[in-house]
Amino acid sequence: MSTVLPLAEPVRRARADAAPADLERLGARLRHQVGRAIADFGMIEDGDKVMVCLSGGKDSYTLLDILLQLQRKAPVKFELVAVNLDQKQPDFPEHVLPQYLESVGVPYKILEQDTYSVVTRVVPEGKTMCSLCSRLRRGALYTYAAEQGFTKIALGHHRDDLVATFFLNLFFHAKLSGMPPKLLSDDGRHVVIRPLAYVREDDIVEYAAARQFPIIPCNLCGSQENLQRKQVKRMMDAWERETPGRLEIISRALGDIRPSQLSDPKLFDFLGLGHGGARTAAPVWLDDAASDDPAAQAG
Repeated sequence: MSTVLPLAEPVRRARADAAPADLERLGARLRHQVGRAIADFGMIEDGDKVMVCLSGGKDSYTLLDILLQLQRKAPVKFELVAVNLDQKQPDFPEHVLPQYLESVGVPYKILEQDTYSVVTRVVPEGKTMCSLCSRLRRGALYTYAAEQGFTKIALGHHRDDLVATFFLNLFFHAKLSGMPPKLLSDDGRHVVIRPLAYVREDDIVEYAAARQFPIIPCNLCGSQENLQRKQVKRMMDAWERETPGRLEIISRALGDIRPSQLSDPKLFDFLGLGHGGARTAAPVWLDDAASDDPAAQAG
């Protein structure tokens, strides 16, 4: 079954001094989109204990804020705990997140693991650090989630992240795959959810500015200009300037996949098509033809 993503409303630019009515309308839209994603993908159920991964960036602040609002009105009971991994980056303001979380009354845990030193020691100068940093961070968070019995792990990836990941895999890894709104971790122990899957980044920027979240910039991966993701982001920004709404169309397409109109025989029975039944292998004579093909031999 295809999931058609909701069409977003026109973008309104970020303003820290947004009127209360504007902020309420934006908040209502975000609550609707997050609630829709939770319902479409069965992200949160009665009795869930959800670990909300908080980095200190605009996305994770918005995620936590909207989930707290939904929690107060939800017909089901679920627990939210904010978890931050202090990776020991130089000059990291350790007081900011605890102060904020205490001010909004959220249970939280600050994990400490010096992944910064590992990444800077292992990754050669000039190379991107995101892959190793992400693996180390994910390992620490998954380990804590297992120890504490969390049933869901909530991440702050938004609509634009999902689209960008699709193009990263297409351009750099020759595969049609992306960042799903809900997934089971490779070891089968954790269900990861992305409740902001329908929310575009422009709205998060505006909401975070209006709510005046104490943003903590990343001085590790965020400072690298040669990232493939940044190349894709520049391309997406140019598309949106030239043809507003294009990213929304692409986002909706990711929820409307047609395997029979692609080229993957693992997803669609092309061999059995038109023969009244499934075939398990190509005809033998094609093996002989391929052996005479110089291109096939070279490949």
